[in-house]
Amino acid sequence: MPVLEFHYDFSCPYAYLASTQVERLAARTGVELDWRPFLLGGVFNAQGVNPMQTAAPARTQLTGRDLHRWAEHLDVPLRFPAGHPNRTVTALRAAIATGELSRASRALFDAYWVDAIDVSSPEAVARVLDAAGLDGAAAVRAAESEEARNDLRRRTTEALERGIFGAPTFFLGGERYWGQDRMDFIARALGLEGWPEGLPALTGPRAEEFELWFDFSSPFAYLASTQAEALAARTGARLRWRPFVLGGLFKNIGTPLVPMQTLPAAKQVYLAEDMARFARRYGAPFQFPSGFPLRTVLALRLVLAAPEPSRARLIHAIYRACWVDDRDPNDPSVLGAALAEAGLDPSLLGAAQSPEIKQALHDATNEATQRGLCGAPTFAVGELLFWGQDRIPFVERALAGWRPAVG
Repeated sequence: MPVLEFHYDFSCPYAYLASTQVERLAARTGVELDWRPFLLGGVFNAQGVNPMQTAAPARTQLTGRDLHRWAEHLDVPLRFPAGHPNRTVTALRAAIATGELSRASRALFDAYWVDAIDVSSPEAVARVLDAAGLDGAAAVRAAESEEARNDLRRRTTEALERGIFGAPTFFLGGERYWGQDRMDFIARALGLEGWPEGLPALTGPRAEEFELWFDFSSPFAYLASTQAEALAARTGARLRWRPFVLGGLFKNIGTPLVPMQTLPAAKQVYLAEDMARFARRYGAPFQFPSGFPLRTVLALRLVLAAPEPSRARLIHAIYRACWVDDRDPNDPSVLGAALAEAGLDPSLLGAAQSPEIKQALHDATNEATQRGLCGAPTFAVGELLFWGQDRIPFVERALAGWRPAVG
């Protein structure tokens, strides 16, 4: 029987969301579920990076909205306890000490994220485990033993050695998946089409238009570009391409200019795997460029200089040059070839250098900042922002009339 490993810490809201689904997924697909607690803070400390402490406010805000949208999508409650993130060392050790990890973990996840209980308190942990039909007092006593301390330390070290950098992380047949939003890949690997099951209710009218905010410098925006027109065709909504300078946005909101280069090595390796996985799903050719990070300002200006009805052809030609053919988008000859491929006048290269076009790109970048973007791609459906090409299913639902309770 295949084994699905679920690595988690109670302090992670995405791990909580995963915990509400993972047993049902295992039951539907016939896999053995292996609960694997570890200390997320220990992993962050070992890597010298705590994303919760370094994220720009704009990113924190969009991530918070995303969490509540996922909770609504999954139809589960989600409440942040006071003082989040609360220490979970005692809770993790006690859960292990019960010998019934699944039952103890469900109870402690719910205590943290449904009842907003501070599980850093040993007394609170004991009460939660008692209510779950376990011996809470005995588990909390055992949690203070040297054996329990060493056990959690060992599990955390093992997580680091296996390339875990965040929660939840899953392993299935040697493949690593990070995030509860990758459970669909796990389901498909096990022969189940579509996960999670069910869709959020439609509470508004269909949207007639959506925007795709992009920069050629982002591999995730490239992946989004390969799906955007099909999304428009499925929904009947008009697609507006919105170029902006991603580095300018990062500077405005206080994010490193090349965030991927600041990530732990394990996360960088994983993101490369994840991008390749999405490229295969989309049937899109993909090659990470040797000249990354890319200089894309001239290419973005060129898009704004092109007639709007022809922009999509040009955008795809430039994206192919960058992310398929490993060409430099700052090279005028590369952009000239893209213009020819799109059937456009080569004189547009000169027009792209005009003060009006330069100002238009500057204004677009400022608009992106003012609207609360934190990266690319970002989809906008009216006032709703969806960050990341992996949120296309949410975008499609919003175009059909979904209006999340947390906008």
